[in-house]
Amino acid sequence: MTPLKYLQAYPVALQDQIRQLIEQKRLGEYLLKRYPGKHAVQNDKALYSYTLALKQAYLKNAPNIDKVLYDSRLDLTHKALGLHTAISRVQGGKLKAKKEIRVAALFKEAAPEFLEMIVVHELAHLKEQDHNKAFYKLCEYMLPEYHQLEFDLRVFLTYRALNKGGPEMADQVILF
Repeated sequence: MTPLKYLQAYPVALQDQIRQLIEQKRLGEYLLKRYPGKHAVQNDKALYSYTLALKQAYLKNAPNIDKVLYDSRLDLTHKALGLHTAISRVQGGKLKAKKEIRVAALFKEAAPEFLEMIVVHELAHLKEQDHNKAFYKLCEYMLPEYHQLEFDLRVFLTYRALNKGGPEMADQVILF
């Protein structure tokens, strides 16, 4: 049985469905059918604007965001696809905290739904630090299909891991 490290927390029945798609070499086809598009948010300035628009729509009272950028150092080896940080500095006797959101560079080429899911996830951390019930409720408020997208993103990561340097569909799907 193929271990699915990104899907281990999900029920065995769901994992078996993904294994079946893998065995039939149809996982890439499944992903392409569900997420055929590519977003236009290709640089840090556009990502900042995109993130700010989502924040304005759903989290008007949350702290301001000082910086949003794609980070090529973020990847699965760091176990992070996005990060939220608050950097505190003393400036003229005052303590200033700057909020930053970093999104893994692999999302430059991902489906728009996956980018939105990651940004929503990081924005939710402005209000809720921990991954608790309130955090996921906030994610669902901003993006009602959040849980399905998180699952599909994990399927995408599984496909990506299986096809490093790989088969015919890999070129089409790994960077859709």
